[in-house]
Amino acid sequence: MEDIKSKLEKYYPQFDEELKDLIAAKGFVKTFKAGDIIMQNGQFLKNTMLITKGMVKLLTEGEEGEEFFMYYLEPGQACALSFVCATKNKRSDLDAIVTEDCEAILLPIDYMDELMVKNKSWYYFVLDTYRSRFRELLDVIKSVAFHSMDERLAYYLVKQKNAFGSSYISITHEQIANDLNSSRVVISRLLKQMEQKQKVKLHRNAIELLA
Repeated sequence: MEDIKSKLEKYYPQFDEELKDLIAAKGFVKTFKAGDIIMQNGQFLKNTMLITKGMVKLLTEGEEGEEFFMYYLEPGQACALSFVCATKNKRSDLDAIVTEDCEAILLPIDYMDELMVKNKSWYYFVLDTYRSRFRELLDVIKSVAFHSMDERLAYYLVKQKNAFGSSYISITHEQIANDLNSSRVVISRLLKQMEQKQKVKLHRNAIELLA
């Protein structure tokens, strides 16, 4: 219980003491390895997750099974979709894949409705989460609707840099192509053009942003 509360105090300082005590008493900590699939399209969710370590990538699927990158979850964040699915007993519309070894505090969905009504710090946290995820969604829509693939690629790399806090991004061309619903050949060609313009430096299974 104390360990959970210390994690909440570090990563979720906006929670009031009553909320921290409830989560510490009713929640539990779970760890995941990179590559683990922790949420799948069509799945019913039993818990909402508060990330305290690592990184989780959220993807949506097309009609033919193709994947499209949406956003990352980092320490101090939670998935807005899990709030909706939990309270309305809806199936998930996204896949969640661990990209860095991850730790999360899981809180059973049974407490969602009560917390939204009785605890203001949880209520505001949920609203802030919805708002930030909505901004992410708008960015994705604008990227797809108004930008060419080379612009989308540049924007994607900047998001990776910001998410991981490093200009050196460990990722393959195939992974980028999957995230952007493109082909590896197209992505490799565009990256080569960016390298020629000295915007990136290409390494084996990694990309270094120079500008």
